[in-house]
Amino acid sequence: MCDLGQELSYRYIAGSGIEIGALHGPLPVSSRATVKYVDRLNVTELRKHYPELDNVNLVPVDIIDDGESLSSFKDESLDFIIANHMLEHCENPIGTLRSHFLKLRPGAIAYYAVPDKNFTFDLPRPLTTFEHLLLDDSLGPGCSKKQHFMEWVRFVNKKSEEESITQFEYLMNINYSIHYHVWNSDTFHDFIIQANRCLGDVFTVDEFVLNGQEAICILRKKKKACSKEDSYIFGSSLHRTLARMIQSIRNKLSISRSVFCHLVAPGNSP
Repeated sequence: MCDLGQELSYRYIAGSGIEIGALHGPLPVSSRATVKYVDRLNVTELRKHYPELDNVNLVPVDIIDDGESLSSFKDESLDFIIANHMLEHCENPIGTLRSHFLKLRPGAIAYYAVPDKNFTFDLPRPLTTFEHLLLDDSLGPGCSKKQHFMEWVRFVNKKSEEESITQFEYLMNINYSIHYHVWNSDTFHDFIIQANRCLGDVFTVDEFVLNGQEAICILRKKKKACSKEDSYIFGSSLHRTLARMIQSIRNKLSISRSVFCHLVAPGNSP
């Protein structure tokens, strides 16, 4: 008997599409689907990056690309995108959804699964708020990147203050793929709903289910996705207000983006 993830895959995934960051755990798909595997590194480099996976088989990487932007794919060229335990690794999840729905054809499917922090090593970490994700999308994720890495070192790797600095610098240097963001099933559902409003109501939620320690959602593209500029126009009032507020403050203070990022995210300094 197959698990719920495979059941949903067989029901919804068909045509020609991709899975991002499958590593050693690709999602099973039916004979109706043809999958190409996308990752930011080739298999040799992935093994160096993840020495803990040395003794397991990794799927062959067909296309090397940034899974958040998918810049090597044409708009409306994919029947499905599978991102299984990938969104928590994204620096800008709202931007990732924006990019993914630009690449999907109308009626195409996005399969997302994320771990519920209550069942993982992320348990001690604070939940990511939607306001934080709006800032990452509006200002760029570089504003909070150092803060995320330091939080990872302290709460997940549980290093002492002295050890934290050393490991923080090492992980930043190799751009290790940490969990930038943390959800439970309720806050992930809230993220999906609010992100859709920000993007201009571009998808329907065909499924949102709990599967043991993870939440799975099946999203169906219903119209042409919008650009980042359009999403500010068609998105939620909160997103538009935030964007205007950021620009207004910067204009009044006559400060650069990098200085502003430091002011709104002081945790950037280790």
